Amino acid sequence: MKMSEFIGKEIVNIFDGARLGTVNETDLIIDAATGSVESIVLPNKQNVFSLRLKSSPIIIPWEAVRKIGSQLIVIDLEFNRAKHNET
Repeated sequence: MKMSEFIGKEIVNIFDGARLGTVNETDLIIDAATGSVESIVLPNKQNVFSLRLKSSPIIIPWEAVRKIGSQLIVIDLEFNRAKHNET
C-alpha cells in the first residue's frame, strides 16, 4: 500500500468502538532495517475539560491492526494495553 492510500483513513478500535483519529494526524514508527511498520502514533485528543493538560500520544502496535479498508483502519486494542509515550 502506498502512503498516499493510507492517508485520510480513520482509525477505529473494535474493542470499544472508539474513533481514535485519522492517519493524517499520525506518525508511523518504521523499522529501518526491515522497512516494516512497527506502530502507529496518534496524538491524544484533548477535550474542553483538558485544554490545559498536555496529553501524551497513543502508540498502537502494528499487531493490533486487524483490517485496512477503503476508509477505515480497524484495530483491536484494549486501551490500557496501548502504550503511552511520556513526553
